[in-house]
Amino acid sequence: MARLFADPFAASAAPCACGGRHANALLCAGEPPADGTGAHGEAAEAAVLRAVLPQDETRRALLGRFGAAAVLGALADAFPLGRAREALAQGGGAPPEKRDLKIGFIPITCATPIIMAHPMGFYGRHGLNVEVVRTAGWAVIRDKAIAREYDAAHMLSPMPLAMSLGAGVAAPVPWAVAAIENTNGQAITLSNKHKERRDPKQWKGFRFAVPFDYSMHNYLLRHYLAEHGLDPDRDVQIRAVPPPEMVANLRADNIDGYLGPDPFNQRAVFDGVGFIHVLTREFWDGHPCCAFAVPRQMVQEAPNTFAALLRAIVEATAHANKPENRKEVAAAISAQNYLNQPQTVVEQVLTGTYADGLGKVQRVPERIGFDPFPWHSMAVWILTQMKRWGQVRQDLDYAQVAEQVFLALDAGRVMREQGLPVPASPMRGFTVMGREFDPAQPAAWTERGIRTGA
Repeated sequence: MARLFADPFAASAAPCACGGRHANALLCAGEPPADGTGAHGEAAEAAVLRAVLPQDETRRALLGRFGAAAVLGALADAFPLGRAREALAQGGGAPPEKRDLKIGFIPITCATPIIMAHPMGFYGRHGLNVEVVRTAGWAVIRDKAIAREYDAAHMLSPMPLAMSLGAGVAAPVPWAVAAIENTNGQAITLSNKHKERRDPKQWKGFRFAVPFDYSMHNYLLRHYLAEHGLDPDRDVQIRAVPPPEMVANLRADNIDGYLGPDPFNQRAVFDGVGFIHVLTREFWDGHPCCAFAVPRQMVQEAPNTFAALLRAIVEATAHANKPENRKEVAAAISAQNYLNQPQTVVEQVLTGTYADGLGKVQRVPERIGFDPFPWHSMAVWILTQMKRWGQVRQDLDYAQVAEQVFLALDAGRVMREQGLPVPASPMRGFTVMGREFDPAQPAAWTERGIRTGA
């Protein structure tokens, strides 16, 4: 059977809303038919089926045996499918079921769209009254998210994958990446005492901090060390330290360095205790860092709220991505109740013109970017690293897990509404530290071992 819902980017028999100029109705930017079918209606049905039937094989089997119309008809008896279609098709017209929301965040520049959407009014213009709640660390974010104390959350992009797989939690908890919060935006910062030890081969015995075990920071640091012949589990120590505590630990000589998020790389330079060894965009330009995460049940329980939230986040992300807006955004998020950082530190991060702690002023406009599209291929790479470093033991269908957790269809629809470019497929290859990654061939990246640059 054709994968009408299992693969929303595959060609479907449904004509596009503009009259058939696109191979796939879900890729059409035209106006949806009045009956809620076509591109937006199909998107709603795909989202509903994914939420109610998260197992890909089960979903395909039911669709193959009974047909899409029968399955959707049965679901409609117990699920407000019409409301979901309305929320996704009306372009923001349907009122949110729940207006008063709490979103937890960690005070780092990776959370820029989530934070700035509060003082700059992006939530309000989509009918939401959002409280953004500063939170101490990622484990607290996760626990409050699981307890549903937060309606949505700023999370490290691997966290919803780990939670959905049951890694690091008592049982699987289905959370999803609705949008990527930022790309790049990380660095390795070392103590000033190591200015003459820039070669990673000299780092045996170093003590490093990362924000969380399930983080791009952890995976990129491990990969970087392994590429230079060090075993991350034997030759160095890697410990989880909340980002706001990293500079203090560096100053106290509790750690030799960290691969962490900004603004704390720049803050170490500002405070005169560290220097920026390398930006992670040099490892993988455009890599994901943090994400805007939601419980997968949200599309079922409050589809209008989900749609409004996603629109606000995507709109804020697009605003933050424009270089001409970066200083304004820095002023908005530097305040005490948000990042609580000197505005000049945040500006250096967001504009990419910064002191590196080595006596130079660098100009790297791409130091941090804001692209909301949750590529499935990003998720596949993250899963290979979870497998490589023993965080998950079970066999994985990488593409299936990526599809279930990274909501590329939903993000792409909202991006298209707002006039942003949307990729034709959620899968693409990329280069990580000089090695080409093919998401269709992930096995080579799951092998745990030490490479020496060969």
